[in-house]
Amino acid sequence: MGSLVRIGSFTGKELREVIRRPGALFTTVVGPFLVMLVFGLGYSGYREPFTTEIVIPEGNDLPRDPEYYAELAPGRLIVQEVGTDAAAAEERLRAGKIDLVIIAPEDAVEELRGGNQTAIRVMWNLIDPVYDQLAGLATSILVSSLNAEIIEVAATEGIAFVEGEVGEGVSEVSPEVIARPTTAETENVAPSEPSVVNYFGPAVFALVIQHLAITLTALSLVRERLSGQLDRFRVAPVTSSELLIGKYVAYAVLSLAVGGAVGALLVGVLGVPLLGGWLPLIGIVLLLTFASLGVGLLISLVADSERQAVQLSMIVLLASVFFSGFVLPVTDFAEWTQYLAYSLPVTHGIALLQDIMLRGEVTALWMVAALAVIGLVLYVGSLLRLRRIMRQAD
Repeated sequence: MGSLVRIGSFTGKELREVIRRPGALFTTVVGPFLVMLVFGLGYSGYREPFTTEIVIPEGNDLPRDPEYYAELAPGRLIVQEVGTDAAAAEERLRAGKIDLVIIAPEDAVEELRGGNQTAIRVMWNLIDPVYDQLAGLATSILVSSLNAEIIEVAATEGIAFVEGEVGEGVSEVSPEVIARPTTAETENVAPSEPSVVNYFGPAVFALVIQHLAITLTALSLVRERLSGQLDRFRVAPVTSSELLIGKYVAYAVLSLAVGGAVGALLVGVLGVPLLGGWLPLIGIVLLLTFASLGVGLLISLVADSERQAVQLSMIVLLASVFFSGFVLPVTDFAEWTQYLAYSLPVTHGIALLQDIMLRGEVTALWMVAALAVIGLVLYVGSLLRLRRIMRQAD
């Protein structure tokens, strides 16, 4: 009986602790629900078609109307331009201004004269293995549609169609060429192989850096507030900014030590390429760590208990997994949800690390500035909140 009384006492104590802190209960129930609600409302499931440029040499009689080719692969391609300069189109592809380049052959007539298939060259510049597969699928649809168009005309007009197109020197055309008059020669010009490990390795690295920094700092000031340590800091010859910077430096050293070990294993053991060099990588990791520490310290300053701080950290982790581009591309979400995604440090960290490791350069410099701004805003917000808490202790 005495044991049951003691068990009941501890049970009542824990329940009273939860009831006295409704914020912790609120974040436990409502936080994950809100994450799932925003995910359900914001995810459209729609992926933007590939922005495509078609190159048709001067002597080729293929149609030059972009709408003609867009109708051959509806929903898969947006034909931005039909031009004649293959080198300029490839340069725009490598610069990331377009997604696909389709180059028609120059000697299509000669190929048909010999009864051979005509090859269409297709290039893309993608490091995402999913988009790499989608590009191949879009190319297959385009080539199949072109073949169907040619077969339909040939079936209507017979072999005289081919003879009228290429002249009297037509040799006997095989049934295989009639059934499949065109093929695709595809090439991914991305500087690294779009494998799953290569693509998701930097994403996991960014997520580890953010979650580690938030986890380390989320409880730091909660304990000092609840234990009365802030009262001692208030009367000590130390300012709020000195206290906050000390926290930043201490936890940054720990985060960077662990992050350095993870990064070395990622490159040295898993073989993820590092095309951009270590210095740019270290700079991105520093910015990501700075912004992530700001998230954790702000959680530590707004949470009313250690339990709530842990819950808020887990909600940030959930939001990061769903919205940062870790699993689904940010562009798959509605525009208003993308603003939420870009407010997370890890969203920029994933994109920047993938760029510097897999492409060798940063293609979106605005993300570097955005990461720095997020870190500064969080630092200022944490500093203002800490000063207010220090004054309230008076």
